[in-house]
Amino acid sequence: MSELKPRLSGTEWGDGINSDAEEGDLANGRRPKKTKKRHRRLTLAVLPTVLTLGNGVCGLAAIAIAVSTETLDWDLETKLFAAGLLIFGGMLFDALDGSAARLTGQASQFGAELDSLCDAVTFGVAPAVIVWRISDALPQRLTWAIGALFALCVLIRLARFNVETDEDDDHEGFEGIPSPAAAGTLAAFAIAIPDLADFATSDIYPEQINHISQLTLDASHYFIPVLALVLAFLMVSRFQYPHVFAQLVRGRQTPHQIGQAMFAVVGMFLLHWVALPLVFCYYAFGSPIRSILMQYRSPKAAAATADSSSQSDET
Repeated sequence: MSELKPRLSGTEWGDGINSDAEEGDLANGRRPKKTKKRHRRLTLAVLPTVLTLGNGVCGLAAIAIAVSTETLDWDLETKLFAAGLLIFGGMLFDALDGSAARLTGQASQFGAELDSLCDAVTFGVAPAVIVWRISDALPQRLTWAIGALFALCVLIRLARFNVETDEDDDHEGFEGIPSPAAAGTLAAFAIAIPDLADFATSDIYPEQINHISQLTLDASHYFIPVLALVLAFLMVSRFQYPHVFAQLVRGRQTPHQIGQAMFAVVGMFLLHWVALPLVFCYYAFGSPIRSILMQYRSPKAAAATADSSSQSDET
């Protein structure tokens, strides 16, 4: 995410009227002459701006491919696969633009605003379109409502991030799952569906694998819209999530995180694209589950401590 800087106050922009000339005109009995308003010249940081716009282009391309009908002679699975890959391309651009702006000393309010607008397209509208196109088992009005709710929660998430993030924020973590991660979770399922269909129909896999894969494909028409609802809630929640990309760039990995990364690589080697939804679901639901378990254990620990202290007092 882009580094944010505070907005300029109204006085720093200038009021467009020369106060000294105005006082002299008033003393001479003449009406003051208004001068032209002075606007700040906007200069663009080329590399961060290009990377941010690349994010927006990926989102627009994902939407165009997902909604295309006769104009693109691909089956629906291939279209959703391409749309999911483009969302991941947008995630890559989104991760690089903020880093490029900070490394080159070109972070600006303009870049932050442009970044949020492109995020709204790539991580809000494009995943909503995937939800609309990927499920035909539920009523169309319901899937449209779920997709729209997901996109609206992305807008709320981005607006809250812009307002609550200070200029000197270290970006080590987030409150609520970041919109790129939520969109990536849905995109991961769109990417995994062709491989899952291959597991369900190919003769090289055992019959049990074929059966499980087919059941998973059938359940995905119901599961993915429900997943979009849960992700929409997690985006506006206050659960703590780590900033994985920032930790990777700064070289701050624990042995536990390195083990998780190795497990993910092995899973990708064995399960191909099917491992991708598992990795993203682990990130999406790991933090809330740990937080809920800690809250559940805290009262028990407090009660156990109180019991032990009362017993020691009695003795």
